[in-house]
Amino acid sequence: MAATRGPVPKRTAERRRRNKTDGEEVTTAVVDARKVVEAPPLALKVTWGGAEVEPHPIAVEWYESLKTSGQAQFFEPSDWQVARFVAHEMTRHLLSIKGSAMGFAALMAAMSELLTTEGSRRRVRLEIERGDGEQPVAGVIKLADYADAFGG
Repeated sequence: MAATRGPVPKRTAERRRRNKTDGEEVTTAVVDARKVVEAPPLALKVTWGGAEVEPHPIAVEWYESLKTSGQAQFFEPSDWQVARFVAHEMTRHLLSIKGSAMGFAALMAAMSELLTTEGSRRRVRLEIERGDGEQPVAGVIKLADYADAFGG
């Protein structure tokens, strides 16, 4: 998912545009937890400095947070493998005594490719709305509610 350059666009509700849109539409995802692809388990050990160590707690928490994030419903198996690799590299970076600015920038870029920040999602025109499970998904309404509303 390639991001555009420049400042982070405003959310759709915050835009005050009166002229015609530029043809790009915003995809709004209404999260339905039942349809999220199951993520593979994170590796139990990471090779670092010639030894096997457990993944860093921050890397584990980041990976686990992806499972409940709204963009996860768009993840394919290859995206989950990228996320596992990023968590692995994140562990190596966090365990390093002397962190690297280039390594950190590479990690942030990889995380951005997985749409893990609000800015990266807005750049690809994806907005996530947290629903309570009672909202109609994709504009579908319950016929019973429709009938009740109109006395049918």
